[in-house]
Amino acid sequence: MRKFAMILAAMMLIVLSACGNKETGGAEKAATQKLDLVKEGSLTFSMTGMYPPLNFKKDGKLTGFDVEIGTEIAKRIGLKANPVTNQWETIIQGLKAKKYDAIIGSMTATPERDKQVDFTNPYYLSGAQIFVAEGNAEIKSKEDLKGKTIGVIQASTWKDMADELSDNVKGYPTDINALQDLALGRLDAVITDKIVGVNAKNEKGLQIQAVGELLNEDRVSVAVNEGNKELAGKINEAIQSMIDDGTYEKISMKWFNTNIMEK
Repeated sequence: MRKFAMILAAMMLIVLSACGNKETGGAEKAATQKLDLVKEGSLTFSMTGMYPPLNFKKDGKLTGFDVEIGTEIAKRIGLKANPVTNQWETIIQGLKAKKYDAIIGSMTATPERDKQVDFTNPYYLSGAQIFVAEGNAEIKSKEDLKGKTIGVIQASTWKDMADELSDNVKGYPTDINALQDLALGRLDAVITDKIVGVNAKNEKGLQIQAVGELLNEDRVSVAVNEGNKELAGKINEAIQSMIDDGTYEKISMKWFNTNIMEK
């Protein structure tokens, strides 16, 4: 009789455990359904895959800063990461057509884009940055550029900024051309995108340094479909938790040797 009671008790524990797992699984499924995902259990996020070191293909596999940030976001929401690519020209249309759940592809939140999608809090900050040759202690801010030779991309918004700061502005076909001349001492300064300059310093070994504050600020954010507040909220929570526990800085240092969330 005692043996029968023990067997019965064990069977009851198994049944209760199964019910508990079923309830937990049901709750998780219900939470996932609220996120309105294109693929159950996965966060599918898009980028061009042609913007190193932020997102690019290596040995046929997507990698880069954006990919690692997206993968960590998915993990913290309790989803599998599913990075995909799409042409930049139609990347918002692809999101609206529900080909993917989010764009994590270095998209700046702008008022025009905000009319079509919802943006999360930024996951990095960029914008127009002044770069000088390494060791240059003379130029510390935009006020020090008066009369200096500034290199910029031709016909760019950065040229307009440079024209307001100096009467000696030199145009270049690419950022890298200007930054190379800066490292060689042919220019006093270059105004370009912060991430472009940081990457040139790290990847090409150019002896340059950023000085002063950003001349304008680009808040690079995750885009989700308009109205999907639940998913945007979960992504915001994930980004903040990454910042709080140091994971964000670790990923940023790996790719840029600096924390690109800081101005």
